[in-house]
Amino acid sequence: MEKFKEQKNCCKKDIPAKEKKGFLSGIIYGLVPHTFCILFIVFTVLGVTAATAFLKPFLLNPYFFYILIAVSFILATIAAIIYLRKNAVLSFEGIKKKSKYLLILYGTTIGINLLLFTVVFPITANLNSGTGFKAASTVTIGAAEQLFPTGPNALITLRVEIPCSGHAPLITGELKKISGVENIKFRLPNLFDIGYDSQKTTKEEILSLEVFNTYKATLIGEKNE
Repeated sequence: MEKFKEQKNCCKKDIPAKEKKGFLSGIIYGLVPHTFCILFIVFTVLGVTAATAFLKPFLLNPYFFYILIAVSFILATIAAIIYLRKNAVLSFEGIKKKSKYLLILYGTTIGINLLLFTVVFPITANLNSGTGFKAASTVTIGAAEQLFPTGPNALITLRVEIPCSGHAPLITGELKKISGVENIKFRLPNLFDIGYDSQKTTKEEILSLEVFNTYKATLIGEKNE
């Protein structure tokens, strides 16, 4: 019986503590650079205007995102150095010896960034952005009725020079403030399909938004009924 227990324990595949630590650290350092984007999205959904007003200036800084990305990898590197020193292997050979931990740490950091860029931020940018959209991310401007089957009578598509998809909720939030803008669809990497009532607003008013002074918007297509 005792022998059977030993064999069972040997076959059990537990994840080593160092791998768990590297994975969790990677998640933290992957999320760190997007803290302000995440908070902005959360407060926008909750309708906490005072908080979004506080965070907005940070998102309006075009270099802020790149600074935070750099900070995340600096933090990951510091964590890696501390780990190597703690294990008395802070050397080139030590890096090779602990390469699995380091790959997990940096790989998770990069993976979290990609998940946020390609999935989380695009989805949240389209939350509460209007109704009437069909799932048609590849629809061209000439097929506006497929995006807005029963809604606005005018559609424009803007290419906005945002540094990442985490800034898309800022753009959609500003667009929604315009009376007459009824639907907004964000498409990776930086396209915004905007459906609006041409009797209430114009493309000129949309393009004159203050946020576009920081993140330049280019009209790349339009459709009017």
